[in-house]
Amino acid sequence: MKALALAALLACLAAAPAAHADPKVKELARIKGHGESILQGYGLVMGLPGTGDSGKDAVLARPLAKILENNHNAPETLKELASSKTVALVMVMCRTPAAGSRADDKFDVTITAINNASSLKGGVLYVTPLTDPRPGGEVYAFAQGKIELEDTSTPTTGKVREGAQLVRDIPAPRIEGAFEILLDPPYAGWSSAQLVASAINEWVAPLGPAAASAVDERTIRVEVPEHERTAQADFLHRVMTAEVPASRLNLAAQVVCNARTGVIVVTGDVEISPGIISHKDLVITTTIPAPQPTPQDPATERHRWAPVQTNARPKDKAKLGDLLSAFKQLDIPPAQQIEVIQLLHKSGRLHAKLIVE
Repeated sequence: MKALALAALLACLAAAPAAHADPKVKELARIKGHGESILQGYGLVMGLPGTGDSGKDAVLARPLAKILENNHNAPETLKELASSKTVALVMVMCRTPAAGSRADDKFDVTITAINNASSLKGGVLYVTPLTDPRPGGEVYAFAQGKIELEDTSTPTTGKVREGAQLVRDIPAPRIEGAFEILLDPPYAGWSSAQLVASAINEWVAPLGPAAASAVDERTIRVEVPEHERTAQADFLHRVMTAEVPASRLNLAAQVVCNARTGVIVVTGDVEISPGIISHKDLVITTTIPAPQPTPQDPATERHRWAPVQTNARPKDKAKLGDLLSAFKQLDIPPAQQIEVIQLLHKSGRLHAKLIVE
């Protein structure tokens, strides 16, 4: 059913009319200084079924005793907490969006055990203040809530959905007269920077002096014209929604691998130089029919190597897609596929940018 559904979806996509493919500046870049903010804090996860830290550890006993004291139930000594195994000391982290945030906004938080807890499953994060990561940072939010494990193979890490609530604003930096746009790393390059600058000028200043200019491979400086400074929000909107001709971007091919999910995404027609791969359990099996072969008793030959080469002229390069197809036929696990791709990149045989997440 899944295969039929996927085929139907692809057929619908193929039949749909082509949409305008030119990306907007905001899809390729961001305003410098308008990045995500990170909030962090140390907290306690409670209610664990015997999988928490040992109460004998002072690193856990001290903050736990402080919480009990604040709730008018202070222990006489830390030894009273020695038998505790239901509490874990954790690091709590939260990311807020580049556009800025306002008090009462809620965000997901990531929880990570930092002592000896074996699992956070079933636990609840006690109210935890979150601050700017810099020393002496102010409190911007409080986090609390029931923990969900995203990956059961790593039970010491989890999330609390919308577990952090801001108590003060995190505004985006103000722009005074001029600002810089930073291309995202996959789009960096002199030609891309110049193309984006030209697109901005055509969009916001088609008849006047140029407002944007490329500074380096990632940076475009934009001067806000005098007559636009009373309505900068509208000017910024027009700059960030300027369309960039996709056909002229000439972006480098990329291979993006997600080690956790095993997903491999290839952009462009990625090439690899001819070579031979030998890796762990990578085995090519060739079935040779006997004079009277049977499915139960075929003869086989096994080789612990896989040739990777083009069927065209010797100087031509093979395609990464061909290798991935071979992996699929050999039923190679995604983790090993990613390892092979990394080795190809390290040896200079993969002709693309490699990003492993």
